[in-house]
Amino acid sequence: MLYKGSCHCGKVAFEVQGELGMAMRCNCSICRRKGALLWAVPHETLNLVAWGDDLGRYTFGKAQIAHRFCRTCGMHPFAEDVSQGDERSAYVNINCLDDVDIASIEVLEFDGRSA
Repeated sequence: MLYKGSCHCGKVAFEVQGELGMAMRCNCSICRRKGALLWAVPHETLNLVAWGDDLGRYTFGKAQIAHRFCRTCGMHPFAEDVSQGDERSAYVNINCLDDVDIASIEVLEFDGRSA
């Protein structure tokens, strides 16, 4: 299924292909504060359709994940695995997807604080 999503102001927009069966709530220091519900997908299934100079990048700790945000509205629509290779992942904030019934999605707890 093709899902469309964006930040709050729409300057960062994307599409992602896949079956949204579950999401995870991470308790690391940034995800806990953002309150994001993340859907892990192969990176190649994430297609940016609008971003310009508005897509910011933030890393911390071991810098393994690039947390992406809109420089205009501050929303965090997705994050990316910064490794190079075929197993690279993207983590879509399902709260930023259009027409998704969040209450119907199973949410798994992920202990990112200990990772």
